[in-house]
Amino acid sequence: MAHLEITYCTGCNWLLRAGWYAQECLSTFSTDIRVTIIPDDSGGVFRVTLDGTEIWERKKDGGFPDIRTLKQRIRDQMDPERSLGHLDRET
Repeated sequence: MAHLEITYCTGCNWLLRAGWYAQECLSTFSTDIRVTIIPDDSGGVFRVTLDGTEIWERKKDGGFPDIRTLKQRIRDQMDPERSLGHLDRET
């Protein structure tokens, strides 16, 4: 089972965003993933790691990921052969 951690800035009020990402990832990856939401008060942090490897960092990656990108990065690290259905189709 993979472990996803979403660290968010409490001062920026990003809890709902972190919760939504967590819900979406649990919806897609079900019992193959465990999600932890971590509050942080150091200012402006929004980071997503999977099994200790950073897959998104707000400042470095330029904002927040769209859910398609986040799920694809998770899948690519967790199980590259896994289909994400409609998310894998070109738009």
